[in-house]
Amino acid sequence: MKESILHYIWQQKLFFSQQLKTTEGEPVQVIDVGKLNTDGGPDFFNAKVKIGDTLWAGNIEIHTVSGDWYKHNHHLNRAYDSVVLHVVKTADAKIYRNDGEKIPQLELKYPPEIEKNYEALLQGKKWIPCSAKIADVPALFIHSWKNALLAERLVQKTDFIAHLLQENKQHWEEAFYISLARSFGFSTNSQAFEMLAKSLSVEILGKHKANLFQIEALLFGQSGLLPVASADSYCEQLKKEYAFLKAKYHLQPIDGSQWKLLRLRPDNFPHVRLAQFAAIVHSSSKLFSKIIEFPTLEYLTQLIQCEPSEYWKTHYLFAETSAEKTKKLGQASMFSLLINSIIPFIFSYADHKGNDALKEIALGLLEKIPAEQNAIVTGWRALGMEIANAYDSQAFLQLKKCYCDDKNCLRCRIGHKVLTKKV
Repeated sequence: MKESILHYIWQQKLFFSQQLKTTEGEPVQVIDVGKLNTDGGPDFFNAKVKIGDTLWAGNIEIHTVSGDWYKHNHHLNRAYDSVVLHVVKTADAKIYRNDGEKIPQLELKYPPEIEKNYEALLQGKKWIPCSAKIADVPALFIHSWKNALLAERLVQKTDFIAHLLQENKQHWEEAFYISLARSFGFSTNSQAFEMLAKSLSVEILGKHKANLFQIEALLFGQSGLLPVASADSYCEQLKKEYAFLKAKYHLQPIDGSQWKLLRLRPDNFPHVRLAQFAAIVHSSSKLFSKIIEFPTLEYLTQLIQCEPSEYWKTHYLFAETSAEKTKKLGQASMFSLLINSIIPFIFSYADHKGNDALKEIALGLLEKIPAEQNAIVTGWRALGMEIANAYDSQAFLQLKKCYCDDKNCLRCRIGHKVLTKKV
């Protein structure tokens, strides 16, 4: 069996706690199981156990069998001298500290259903480990877990934003510009968009805010997507303008081979996305400041719903004419930008400023946006989960990616319900 299930049983106090005794026959009372240690050293810190008439405060080490103490060389490691109780499923040997002192041992007894349920989860080949059991979990319980999952997801995104801020000397506008650019890549080209944004500061773009043509020249030039030779007059004009601006600002373009077009719909070609991004930069300076000042769904959608230049009405690529079509962001793309970049930045800024009211506004925005349409959302709905909006879909994305895919059932509240059924 996996040692992690013993950690879980100990941490959640699921063992039979009455008439506990060490392997030497001394009575044991567990007052505090301690705090799980995720780094090196004993498994649980700062536990309190009474063995016989003595109250011990120290650390707990857990193994499947006693012999693992020696297998892992704990007897040679002074970090384990603080262990006051060795907890095992099977005691097959006496164990000693580095100084030769014997350590008390406790064989953990617990309901057999826990181990049986856990093995069933681990061996399951379904879309999620508990596919056959989740329908038995109360909806109110899942709702509570959903709120915690969304908070966890936003904290993860806040950590990413904090890293961006550190890279950009706590410049919120610059960090937001890079994040928004990355989101414009819509997974396939997110890395290329981020590289582009990092190669061309928002400050330089701001100097040319009034001129959409110059913004396009800077973005397309830095992207490496301008062809070396072209019969397209607009493309040639962009190249000429970019050559001047490149020299002026000492710019170095990224490698154009970073961009991917294979299996993309034309509306998602990087050329179209760059034109849309240029239109947003052109339409509003100090974009992040405006988002914080007016964080309403109506204003935010208006802010990013910009019309690219006339050329892109009849083009998806340079020099290839297509039927005329507006290239404004579609609703799904617009909501994706809000969910993956704009709202996390509002939440992160609110957290940075200690502004709980603004945090609630960010959460409220997610509740107003329709749920994403993807395979994960479809999968959860097939299992009977109610996903009404982006608040819900983001929570269930977090559950699938950070718990179910890794079979991390021991950290999942739904997993806990399944594991402890009939216990």
